[in-house]
Amino acid sequence: MTTTPPGSDRPATGRPPAARRPAARRPGTGRPAAGGRPLPAAHGSLARGVTAPVPGTAFALALTGGMTLGPGDGRELLFGRNRPEVHICVGEDDPQVSRCQGRLTHRHGRWWVANNGRLPLRFPSRLLFTGEEPLPLETGYTPLFVRGSRGREHLLEVFVSGPETERPVALPGDVTRPPRVWVLTDEEKLALVVLGQRYLLHEPRPQPLTWRQTASQLAELRPAEGWSEKRVEHLVNRVRTTLSRDGVPWLTREEVGEPVGNALNDHLIRALMMSTTLVPPDLALIDAA
Repeated sequence: MTTTPPGSDRPATGRPPAARRPAARRPGTGRPAAGGRPLPAAHGSLARGVTAPVPGTAFALALTGGMTLGPGDGRELLFGRNRPEVHICVGEDDPQVSRCQGRLTHRHGRWWVANNGRLPLRFPSRLLFTGEEPLPLETGYTPLFVRGSRGREHLLEVFVSGPETERPVALPGDVTRPPRVWVLTDEEKLALVVLGQRYLLHEPRPQPLTWRQTASQLAELRPAEGWSEKRVEHLVNRVRTTLSRDGVPWLTREEVGEPVGNALNDHLIRALMMSTTLVPPDLALIDAA
């Protein structure tokens, strides 16, 4: 007799899945986790912080509820669409989400995320595909997303408690901390606005202009200033080096790897926009030139 392994997306033969389900279930949860504790759907966002007596405790919460589990090598939490076979149910009504989409596993003193599903898991800064090495979770809050049918995105919130995890304190009266803004010369700013104008115009999938395109437009805007590809490249690379030395990641060839393509300029423009060093109103520089 053939049965379907837990989490598989292949059709099952033999006994119906209901025959393999444990007799008792906690409301809003799937399979029990040894040493774990259910989190109700009404728990509230983990982004607000959590408290745990043991550092390294993992909290995982989806729309319908979740689970918390203390550290210990080999301990794991499964998440996916098949409620009876996972600890946290994600995208229960969305057939594009895998039955067992992924797992959180504790080993070597850390929690790791692995993708077992057909769709990638989206972290805030990258995608994790099936077959790739698991990614470690840092202490604190991490949102994970699974893109489902009709553009839906299913959220799994994860929080790993630290040595002295406390709920964040509300600071309504504190002065807002400004972002780190880099000081650019007039020529640096103009060159970067032209180079990154597609980003500032909010195009769907923007790419930087080439050195030639940037130099050509600058020469047309300010013909008396001697703009060339080399000059544009020198100015942009100078700004990129400054940001890299200040700790901004993904601005060197060693970090990006070969082939580099447009990656360095793409990361530079995004970093400058995230810091508000470049903002859409700067497009007025092109109109005024």
